[in-house]
Amino acid sequence: MRASIHTLGCRLNQAESSLLAEYLADAGYELVPFGEPADLGIIHTCTVTREADAKSRKLIRQFIRSNPDAFTAVIGCYSQLAAETIARIPGVDLILGNQEKLHLLDYLQPQKNPTPKIVCSKIPREDFSLDVPSTANRPSFLRRRANLKIQDGCNFMCSFCIIPFARGRVRSREISNLLDEARELIRRGAKEIVLTGVNLGTYAYNEKNIYDVAAALGELPGLQRIRISSIEPTTIPEKLFELMNDPAHPLVPFLHIPAQSGSNHILTAMKRNYTREEFLEFIQLAHDSVPGIGIGTDLMVGFPGESEEDFEQSAQLLQESPIFFAHIFKYSERPATPACRIAEKIPPTVAHQRSMKLHHIRTEKTRQFHRAHLGKTLDVLFEESSQGHWTGYTGNYIRIGVSSPENLENQLRPVLLQKDLGEWVSGQLISDGL
Repeated sequence: MRASIHTLGCRLNQAESSLLAEYLADAGYELVPFGEPADLGIIHTCTVTREADAKSRKLIRQFIRSNPDAFTAVIGCYSQLAAETIARIPGVDLILGNQEKLHLLDYLQPQKNPTPKIVCSKIPREDFSLDVPSTANRPSFLRRRANLKIQDGCNFMCSFCIIPFARGRVRSREISNLLDEARELIRRGAKEIVLTGVNLGTYAYNEKNIYDVAAALGELPGLQRIRISSIEPTTIPEKLFELMNDPAHPLVPFLHIPAQSGSNHILTAMKRNYTREEFLEFIQLAHDSVPGIGIGTDLMVGFPGESEEDFEQSAQLLQESPIFFAHIFKYSERPATPACRIAEKIPPTVAHQRSMKLHHIRTEKTRQFHRAHLGKTLDVLFEESSQGHWTGYTGNYIRIGVSSPENLENQLRPVLLQKDLGEWVSGQLISDGL
């Protein structure tokens, strides 16, 4: 039996899809790329924007058209919130919400269902553990950074965000269980583990927080890097800076801290629990505490009621802070969120213009960060190649490209940074003995 998984959305979805792939392999399925003929298709959906909803529906239909006799399962956040809508798509067999999706194998059957089976339970609030697949009898195949789910859910209830309804309230993963999975990832070849969750910094299990998780992971033999994925600004322990500064610890000097807006007026309307000043103060503290740290952020444009002055404050925040990279989003109205009730909508053309301006600033900030590192030698974890050109990332998240006849896949190697090329930097591989 051939199975194919397509994952939309966040790094947490990617981590869960990786676990599902292992469960399927243990059950005897052959995993094939999405788009190839398959007996089982799994579409792991996202619902963070209207565009994500539409893309989820498009991919469901695409798989069914290409594999009309295959068993089609739709799982994840869009399934949790819009199961009846998905059920109207002809050919769907199974719809699982977030609570059930990792138990997909329990719901599979050899024949298609005449009508879709829907299982979307209420999400509990208890802490959790996950089944850790054992691949001791299968070859290792990890070739790039591995995602590790340590937390789920969110209590913050930002006015624009639907995810707490799709993912439930905050809960944390039992620490020995996540360490077991980390050991298995390392055994399979993972050089870098990326900590993932919905609201990562709210991790709390038996009086342990995210600092304790990073510290414990740092004790595992063979792990060369730990990276923290997107983390809310009010949830970051300053003690993490100690680990980033410790050359013997694998926690890399990088933080992605969503700002969403640089305007206190908009931050209040978004129900974010910090001010512009508090955000900038912490960003500066991180910059001053960890030499060379890479700091990224998220910024949203077009939130209802965003004036030109509000937008300019976001542009100024990006321009004048130590942030070197930003994901720029246009506001997407989500049903049942408080932001929907704000009357003053921003025209799409205005939101597009604001987005383009932030992209321009972001591009220049990235290039400034790159240029500040030219002439330095940094370790790069290589991931991909094309015709002898290898690309990977430094610890502080500069994308690096080198030309080499060697097989650098999943290798951590020192590189001399030589030339800024906009989105990436070209460099020279430092050979042993040089």
